[in-house]
Amino acid sequence: MAPVDHPGPRDAFRALAGRRGRPGDRLIEALAGARSHTPDRPGAWAPEVARGLGLPAASGLGPAGYYADLAAPRGRRHVRVCTAAACFCARGGRPPSDVEEALGVAVDSVSADGGTSAQGVRCLGYCYAGPAALDGDAARTGPTLAAQLSGREPPRAPDVPAADGTGDPVLLSGPVAGEPAWRVWPAAVAAGAPEDVRREVAVSGLRGRGGAGYPVAAKWEAAGGAPGTVVVANGDEGDPGSYADRLLMESAAGRVLEGLALACFACGARRGVVLVRSEYPRALARMRDAVERAYADGHFGRSVHGTGTDLQVRVVEGAGSYVAGEETALIARLEGGRGCARPRPPYPARRGLWDAPTVVNNVETLAAVPWIVSRGGAAYAARGVPGETGTKLVCLSERFARPGAYEVELGTPVRRIVEELGGGLKGGAEAAVVQVGGPLGGFLGPDDLDVPLTAAALDAHGAALGHGGLVAFDRSVAPADAMRHVWEFAAAESCGACSPCRVGSRTGLEWALAGAPPDGAWERLSRVLAEASLCAFGRRVPAAVRSLARAYGEPLAGWSR
Repeated sequence: MAPVDHPGPRDAFRALAGRRGRPGDRLIEALAGARSHTPDRPGAWAPEVARGLGLPAASGLGPAGYYADLAAPRGRRHVRVCTAAACFCARGGRPPSDVEEALGVAVDSVSADGGTSAQGVRCLGYCYAGPAALDGDAARTGPTLAAQLSGREPPRAPDVPAADGTGDPVLLSGPVAGEPAWRVWPAAVAAGAPEDVRREVAVSGLRGRGGAGYPVAAKWEAAGGAPGTVVVANGDEGDPGSYADRLLMESAAGRVLEGLALACFACGARRGVVLVRSEYPRALARMRDAVERAYADGHFGRSVHGTGTDLQVRVVEGAGSYVAGEETALIARLEGGRGCARPRPPYPARRGLWDAPTVVNNVETLAAVPWIVSRGGAAYAARGVPGETGTKLVCLSERFARPGAYEVELGTPVRRIVEELGGGLKGGAEAAVVQVGGPLGGFLGPDDLDVPLTAAALDAHGAALGHGGLVAFDRSVAPADAMRHVWEFAAAESCGACSPCRVGSRTGLEWALAGAPPDGAWERLSRVLAEASLCAFGRRVPAAVRSLARAYGEPLAGWSR
């Protein structure tokens, strides 16, 4: 039976949005519904959708022209083709021309009869089995992708391979060790002591696993337990190369929700939201089912487990766009607007979703909280390294001999992850560079792999931890093609809210297509991007480009300045 939203939480969230004068998810849902029935561009249908909700036309045109899922041409059969780093490397840097031939339509276009459309997307979370595509919501992966899409080969979409590399998993205690979820929450809420949860998380030293690495306890404290506080579980894992959040949402949904419940309890929040990226349809279904079960089992709702705690939780589907995973952009999307980053201050913990104090924690962060509350913050802090405690899921791409998600302690040398856990590259191939933490995370050369897996150590090498994805580029990918791929991502995924990033990313792509930047021009542009961009997306571009240039050496010398 298909899961349905409970009238209680849905009404509560929509009533709050209405009081704040924001259309919220009603608008995005209505736009998505209209989009699914027409191949026309948004200008032909979005204004009418907005008017149907009593909103001006611009309210519909803005999101419909911004989010990839709404703006892309759509036929009766819609195929999302992954063009992100892991699938790019699985193709040896070549375009998906075989898929286009099999479908009879070019990527980012629709056939003349409206029967088939193809949309290029950046990461479907099948980095371990690429190249990949979603035919509707059905995944297809591997070297025979084109044949699968044409019906000449049976579908292939393996589950995420996952293994523990610590001896005592935190995040994989459910999927690998078989520990059930919801063993911590009933006792914690019955004790009625949110300060105990806050204390253990503070002692643990847990930092956000979504890329920024902000101390979780400090973010919770910033909300101050203010009335109306909302906690958002950010499942918009957009870093190509990472599929940790997808793994957790699909195989440990209850543990993620238990972490969300504990976070809401600690922050004094009565409302929780789970945002799942649309590129993860199976994860979306699993999370919705898990919320239904949590209500049925008394974990959510009014008077949770007979206490005075009320907690309403709902699941919302994303609509595409990499930057929409940034916390202020995510909040804008939940309010029904374009998913663009917002200036700070005010910070979301003070003024976020519907102007209420809002705490945004990513899925992997929340999945660690039940273990911390159960075992104690000190036990968690004893793992990892000082200042960067605990464990991390790292994801290895299809080029590795043993691709998959591995839980490791922070501080583990990248070389051990690559060579021992991942088994090196398939067939004994040589890695030219390894991308760490997404396309704007950075790149390491073969001689740099002894660096510890910590944010500080990677930063010293011009890279970043990010979501922890490792994508191997072998010698089949030309250095110039790798540079072009980085700039294509930056230009396509810039939200356009600030000129440095919007103009700078397009300028960089033009230079990459031409072969190299003009003398002195890249140095000036990189300074503007790093210092004047509104959010971390634009600010990270120069470091990523330079790290790629350093890793490849002479072939990309023009970008190393």
